Amino acid sequence: MLKIDYSFLIQVANFLFLLFVLNIILYKPIRKIIGRRRAKVTTYADSIEELRKGASDYEKELHENTESVRREGFQVKEGLKNEGLNREKELVQEATHEANDRMEKARREMEQTLLDVRASLEKEMTNFSKELAEKILGRSI
Repeated sequence: MLKIDYSFLIQVANFLFLLFVLNIILYKPIRKIIGRRRAKVTTYADSIEELRKGASDYEKELHENTESVRREGFQVKEGLKNEGLNREKELVQEATHEANDRMEKARREMEQTLLDVRASLEKEMTNFSKELAEKILGRSI
């Protein structure tokens, strides 16, 4: 069994002294370092969580902005498309009007040419008929 004598008391005193010294030299500094590290980790975890929330908010805002820009772009595209169609209609109307004017001018020129040719033919016909009558009759008229 266990004998309690002076060596046992020295061993207990030695153990307590060693425990006290190790606590001062080793355990307390390590606990302080671990405490600081735990505080840093907690701070970093909080910062990470804040950054994640910020990133999530930024992502939502970016998505909303992208959608609004797409809508605006679509509206601008449709506006330009409609403007182009209107301009095309104007150009087609101008071209049609110009073509009609040219055709009308060409018709007038053809009619004028036709009248000139008829007048010229009538003059020549009179001369031809006079010459023909003279040849048939054999005398001048």
